[in-house]
Amino acid sequence: MLPEPTARLRFRHMTRSDLDDVLALLVAFDPMRGDRPPSTRDDAVRWIEWQERNHAEHDFGLWVVETHDGAFVGDCGLTVQDVEGVPHVEVGYHLLPAMRSHGYATEAARSVRDCAAAHGVDHLVALIRPDNAPSQAVARRLGMEVERTAHVHGGDAWVFGMRLQRS
Repeated sequence: MLPEPTARLRFRHMTRSDLDDVLALLVAFDPMRGDRPPSTRDDAVRWIEWQERNHAEHDFGLWVVETHDGAFVGDCGLTVQDVEGVPHVEVGYHLLPAMRSHGYATEAARSVRDCAAAHGVDHLVALIRPDNAPSQAVARRLGMEVERTAHVHGGDAWVFGMRLQRS
């Protein structure tokens, strides 16, 4: 499974050759991760290994998002998240700071949402911290609404969700 390319973006599987870009992405994402210590190269290796496991187990994970001329934008994709004991398929998106505010997250997440629907996912969520307004805006542009608050990954998050129809 791989999302369809968009007008400006394409998707590919994350590999170990992406280590430096993934590390930069995680470091940029650190402020949104609460009290966790700063990300390290080992964290980036674990992130890539997590995607390899996701793809092997679920046929999806976070894909590298890049422009059509190969510039690394970030990652976007699907992961299974435990939300207070219940597994949910989540759309996730993480962009390098220089790539934010260009509409890339929404563009990538729409393609991922459509890919999820085409592959039989019937309910999609996004777990977003209450203070992360830009990510909330992306979820709303996808058609998601706040369903509830949950304690996940060591803190409170809003669970945005939507029902999907097969395309």
